[in-house]
Amino acid sequence: MAVPKRKHSNSRSGMRRSHDALKRKQLQSCPKCGNATPSHVACSNCGHYMGRTVVEVED
Repeated sequence: MAVPKRKHSNSRSGMRRSHDALKRKQLQSCPKCGNATPSHVACSNCGHYMGRTVVEVED
């Protein structure tokens, strides 16, 4: 089995882990009600998506 000859530095380990951080959700405002929702998801407030109502929401 292969074994590393030298220890990886903290800098190298940090560079490897630089892409592991959590990213914020990309929110967009709903064109109908203005509520912030994730992109490509029906609005939870009014049920509007892609120019039409796809989910009936109770008041």
